[in-house]
Amino acid sequence: MKSCGVSLASTTSFRDDGKKMAAGKESSECKDGSVSLTDEEKQLLGGLDSRLFGFIRLHEDGARTKTLLSKAVRYYESLILKAEGKVESDFFCQLGHFNLLLEDYPKALSAYQRYHNLQSDYWKNATFLYGLGLVYFYYNAFHWAIKAFQEVLYVDPSFCRAKEIHLRLGLMFKVNTDYESSLKHFRLALIDCNPCTLSSVEIQFHIAHLYETQQKYHFAKEAYEQLLQTENLPAQVKATVLQQLGWMHHNVDLLGDKATKESYAIQYLQKSLEADPNSGLSWYFLGRCYSSIGKVQDAFISYRQSIDKSEASADTWCSIGVLYQQQNQPMDALQAYICAVQLDHGHAAAWMDLGTLYESCNQPQDAIKCYLNATRGKNCSNTSSLAGRIKFLQHLEQLRANKDHLNPAQKLMLEQLESQFVLMQQVFHKGQSSHMSGSNDEQPPFSTGPAQYLQAASVGIQKQTGHRTLPSNLVTQGAALNHISSHIATSGGQQGINLTKESKPSGNRSLVPEISRHAGDTPNGCVIAKGLSNHVQQLIAEPVCSPNHGDCTSPDLLISDSPQISATVIGKVSEKTSNNHPPVHTKTDNSVTSSHSSMISTTTSSTKSTAQTVTHSVIGLNSPQNNVHKVNREELENLQSSTKTNLPIISLKSGPQIIPSMSVSIYSSSTEVLKACRNLGKNGLSNSRIFFEKCPPPRPPTSPYPPLPKDKLNPPTPSIYLENKRDAFFPPLHQFCTNPKNPVTVIRGLAGALKLDLGLFSTKTLVEANNEHVVEVRTQLLQPADENWDPTGTKKIWRCESNRSHTTIAKYAQYQASSFQESLREENEKRMQHKECSDNESTSSDFSGKRRKGPFKTIKFGTNIDLSDDKKWKLQLHELTKLPAFVRVVSAGNLLSHLGHTILGMNTVQLYMKVPGSRTPGHQENNNFCSVNINIGPGDCEWFVVPEDYWGVLNDFCEKNNLNFLMSSWWPNLEELYEANVPVYRFIQRPGDLVWINAGTVHWVQAVGWCNNIAWNVGPLTACQYKLAVERYEWNKLQNVKSLVPMVHLSWNMARNIKVSDPRLFEMIKYCLLKILKQCQTLREALIAAGKEIIWHGRTNDEPAHYCNICEVEVFDLLFVTNESNSQKTYIVHCQDCARKTSGNLDNFVVLEQYKMEDLIQVYEQFTLAPSISSSSS
Repeated sequence: MKSCGVSLASTTSFRDDGKKMAAGKESSECKDGSVSLTDEEKQLLGGLDSRLFGFIRLHEDGARTKTLLSKAVRYYESLILKAEGKVESDFFCQLGHFNLLLEDYPKALSAYQRYHNLQSDYWKNATFLYGLGLVYFYYNAFHWAIKAFQEVLYVDPSFCRAKEIHLRLGLMFKVNTDYESSLKHFRLALIDCNPCTLSSVEIQFHIAHLYETQQKYHFAKEAYEQLLQTENLPAQVKATVLQQLGWMHHNVDLLGDKATKESYAIQYLQKSLEADPNSGLSWYFLGRCYSSIGKVQDAFISYRQSIDKSEASADTWCSIGVLYQQQNQPMDALQAYICAVQLDHGHAAAWMDLGTLYESCNQPQDAIKCYLNATRGKNCSNTSSLAGRIKFLQHLEQLRANKDHLNPAQKLMLEQLESQFVLMQQVFHKGQSSHMSGSNDEQPPFSTGPAQYLQAASVGIQKQTGHRTLPSNLVTQGAALNHISSHIATSGGQQGINLTKESKPSGNRSLVPEISRHAGDTPNGCVIAKGLSNHVQQLIAEPVCSPNHGDCTSPDLLISDSPQISATVIGKVSEKTSNNHPPVHTKTDNSVTSSHSSMISTTTSSTKSTAQTVTHSVIGLNSPQNNVHKVNREELENLQSSTKTNLPIISLKSGPQIIPSMSVSIYSSSTEVLKACRNLGKNGLSNSRIFFEKCPPPRPPTSPYPPLPKDKLNPPTPSIYLENKRDAFFPPLHQFCTNPKNPVTVIRGLAGALKLDLGLFSTKTLVEANNEHVVEVRTQLLQPADENWDPTGTKKIWRCESNRSHTTIAKYAQYQASSFQESLREENEKRMQHKECSDNESTSSDFSGKRRKGPFKTIKFGTNIDLSDDKKWKLQLHELTKLPAFVRVVSAGNLLSHLGHTILGMNTVQLYMKVPGSRTPGHQENNNFCSVNINIGPGDCEWFVVPEDYWGVLNDFCEKNNLNFLMSSWWPNLEELYEANVPVYRFIQRPGDLVWINAGTVHWVQAVGWCNNIAWNVGPLTACQYKLAVERYEWNKLQNVKSLVPMVHLSWNMARNIKVSDPRLFEMIKYCLLKILKQCQTLREALIAAGKEIIWHGRTNDEPAHYCNICEVEVFDLLFVTNESNSQKTYIVHCQDCARKTSGNLDNFVVLEQYKMEDLIQVYEQFTLAPSISSSSS
């Protein structure tokens, strides 16, 4: 696809031609006031679209460029107005591009939405999708921006702004805490030699910070230090890297003992300040370090410098208050805390510190008010302990108020509470007063997000809509500022701080809404980095709307006048259940402003009380913005008024960005196919998908309609009971299992009917056979099967985390046995307790409640144990040949048997060793293949199954919970599924039962007892299985996820090896062959035309299919291999697109050919529809 014909050079010629246009300006303005364009202007405008966004500096290049674009907008709008909207859709697309380049986002969005509604195949237009993605990104509508950008890369992998897309996807996934996806996109951006908004060192910084955010501190430290070795490292990047290293040494225990860590932290921060003396955040961090080692005077000086260098920060004032409190200066501490809560009324740590201060002054009523405000704060991480403290104080106050009317028992209680109050006051006060000092016991938190160079004080003061009551004896904010200003001077030993007007809290400024992540995301957060280039700025954000489409209304968005990314979280975007891109509605208001941001700055949350809060920031890719306004909803839709049908359609010739299609049928001969490929050039290389060309990019299915009634949401599980071997080999059993109407089938009594020796897979036999065999271990929390709680047991969640490690079969067997023995001991103890307790039901109920509220017991699950080696596991694998052909690991009717190579766990057997509570989280099988699972015993397993039709609903739930449906670990909330009318099959798998999971079925499993399971995948030779496998192959490509099953490679092997009589299956395979044959021929001709030599390489027996080393898409036939790896015979394979991004002219690559074109043609022509058995017999 030749969609990226616009080069940066064209922008230069565009500027030069601007002078010529000025001369003809008067002639283009008609006497009646209407606007017209000259031929020269039309020609210049023809090369302008969304691809130039960020590369035309309207403010730097003068007014002529902007004048022409503004004129073009007026011209197009006048044409649309005269035609009453009856114009070709391309008018709206081009109008969207022009408004985007002018940074008029409301009008750009309106025009793009109109084009989207008028153009049924809008998805073929990569520049439209890119422009729409940029607008959504600007509005922080990340769910929709991600979707638009992914579709660009899907329809045109070689899109010239692919690097910019990968960068923005990396930033958005970082905000969404999908760190693996973020890292992948940052790496894809890093290898691309094309220009983009950020420099390579800035992208490397983001990668380093991702490691830090994931608590991979050694990787982060290594990456930061490697960055410092870069030649000519920009001063701002250097300052921020040093700032990160300093703060990381202050917080992370793994980096050494406290004295060593603090010494390094101070050194790094001092070097950071040498590179950027005006960083208020570095001064703040330095103050925290000095405070933690008791250098109070140096800490005060650093805090004073922080306030001098940046706007007032609640974090800084809170830290100052802690210092005063430690120095036994309660009035000064009071004033500092007041400043903190005035700057950020939701600053939980400051409210808690203020509460402890009031307690120390014996003012419990004021303390209660402060604690209540703390619990309402956005960063409060210990709400439960605060609630207990509040309840205690309220009880104490109640008894004090009625002191004269208390009976002796109540007076005794009051005395006990008073003494307890004094004791708790000392303990609680001690803990609170140390939390900001950075003690080594509990590390202070720091906001995470793209180490987003975020200056905590640069965004003004938040105005809350609700009123929170301060204790009546608090002094005014202005007095507090003046009071603290003078005292810092005395404490610091230097002159007082001159607070500028900008640094003082003001009543008419409002803080950009800041969204925080909660405890489960990154428990020990990281510093946020912001702004990575001259036109980069802060974006504190999270997806502005819950991605489950249904719970969003149509709130307003605040729109920033910035060319690329808004610096604010600006509301929510209306998201509907349809797959179409939603409109964004906005209103007019000038009440919010955002500050200029430096190239790189960082921030941290203030105290221990917010230790598990994560503030997410995205690097801004825009120039600094000054104005934020709201636009009325009617303004956005003023171009979408209804049109009259009797008006002529105004035509606009479409640009070259539309993907070309080829009208070649699967019934065409190979000669016709190759003839159609000739002279296509780069146009034929637009994409490698094997879907039909008229189909849009793959999308999750919507929930089936009409919805099932509530009494149908727990359907009975299809089950077959076998009595003998004949039953197992009865043909209708195969047909029943593969019927798409049956998402799951339980075959009961299979082992007994076939006389399978399941003892071969028992733990005892496995240890005797191969005791040192590797076992992957997943450390999990023991929870009820139908629930999933966060680690504290306070709320139900979807995220199902587990830590990975490795052991041996022998060691896991010991753990399995000891777990069983421990359970026996617990049962005996429980029986003894039951004998002593008269109310057994009450005891049982209490125990059940404790299970739900945690803390939960830790268990270990032995998973993914490879049994593929037929020498090590000969007896076990031979026993499985007793199974019916359709469930065997290897059979002629199993598609996976035709791959020609091994995919561990799919066409080989895997073993699972379990203790009660071991979980296999929710998933569909790789590429939607069927699966077979046999319970070895002795315990049971509980299964939860959802039909394939509903996977889109579960995908929406995952997005709502910031989870990746394909890659994350998740455990569905059954209550939410039932509310969404999702049916769930639920059943017990007993020893000897075989569970058949049909193609695409979603399922999750938990062990009830101690047991082993064996499992593998199979691919029935059906149209349904092939269709679902190809759909998932394409969905994986859209989501940048590797497909374990190489469907192109498999399809050619199927054509070689299998006679297909099903017309639907034949047509799908034949079409896949057609598409790949066309792509191979077109690419081959393009390489020859470019003078690139193609070297014959061939294939060896059992050689696996090849994947791109960068983007992990399947690479078929023509392999792009780096020169170095080719000479070393290591063959690091790239796809064509990644090879060209790395080396534009492919000088660093050799092209290896694995199939002769004649061989592929022969396979294609010989693959014909075989007669069905019924027709041949008749």
